[in-house]
Amino acid sequence: MIRVGVLYGGRSGEHDVSRCSAASVVSFLDRSKYEVIAIGIDRDGRWYVQEKPEIIDDHDFGRTLKLEKKGSWLVNHYERDGRLCLKDCENGGEVLVDVVFPVVHGTFCEDGTLQGLLELAMVPYVGADVSGSAIGMDKDVAKRLLRDAGIPVVPWLKITRYQWERNEAAIVESIHEKAGLPCFIKPCNAGSSVGISKVRQAGELLKAVNEAFEWDSTILVEKAIEAREIEFSVLGTDDPQVSVPGEIRPKYEFYSYEAKYIDSDGAELIIPAEIEESAAEEMRSIAKNAYMALNCSGMARIDFFMDKNTGSYFVNEINTLPGFTSISMYPKLWEKTGIAYADLLEKLIRLAVERRERKSSLRTVF
Repeated sequence: MIRVGVLYGGRSGEHDVSRCSAASVVSFLDRSKYEVIAIGIDRDGRWYVQEKPEIIDDHDFGRTLKLEKKGSWLVNHYERDGRLCLKDCENGGEVLVDVVFPVVHGTFCEDGTLQGLLELAMVPYVGADVSGSAIGMDKDVAKRLLRDAGIPVVPWLKITRYQWERNEAAIVESIHEKAGLPCFIKPCNAGSSVGISKVRQAGELLKAVNEAFEWDSTILVEKAIEAREIEFSVLGTDDPQVSVPGEIRPKYEFYSYEAKYIDSDGAELIIPAEIEESAAEEMRSIAKNAYMALNCSGMARIDFFMDKNTGSYFVNEINTLPGFTSISMYPKLWEKTGIAYADLLEKLIRLAVERRERKSSLRTVF
């Protein structure tokens, strides 16, 4: 039986979201095919093998995977028969994992950092590899690559903390000139709408910039457009599949962290999205091209903005480890397309193993 290590938690602002997603994944993994090993990552980055996956009630998220901090665990960073080995230094116990399923989001989890460790250990893992993860997480790099591939993106302005601290007045003027108001201020490397603000008046700008800088040393400013939010799920590597479109209709002013995860009535999910078939097919094609342009593999969710006034559409961002909660769009889109949640997990695990087999066949010695 394949031992699947479900990684969750993480040293990121999306720690709680991850635990909610993990509860769903653990619930749906087929126990006749997989032995599930839950591995929680605390907010300080320490790993803890759980004696038994336990789903608990949570006031905000409904259900989350419990994270008990027992033991002092080390992880191999070298090849050990293609498996991840976790050793408890307190009692010498070892746990071996055949495939890693990272159900983690944000910095130190989704940005290539974790994927690099798993590559060193030569362990199969679900989702994009190091380059795809790093590119997908960095909104500025992703936008530049998409633009250069001829894929439409919302105009943006990149600001570093270094620039802001040395020339605040000039940057504020540049924001007004290039983006105008209203605009969105967001961290360059974060997800789940963490640190994002919509600025409507000039007096709100400084607070929004400083809030974004609490989460990253580089931020983006984007012109706000009156848009519908259309999303597609992508699955595969060399010839990826694209799901039917879905639409997010937030009941907040934008699709905030609260609307996504805290308020069960924070947004309406319309699947399939009510758009013209010709537009849906063109956006599906763009989603696939965007996925390939950013060197993604395994899975991703591609988010579009569709201008309510002109009907034009833009790729907003890509999520290489999308949410897997009970209300998450990624699995819901595949369910409507014809792939049930449990089958989706199995396909993702199979893709992880196939990628490792291909990489293992490559030469590493000249």
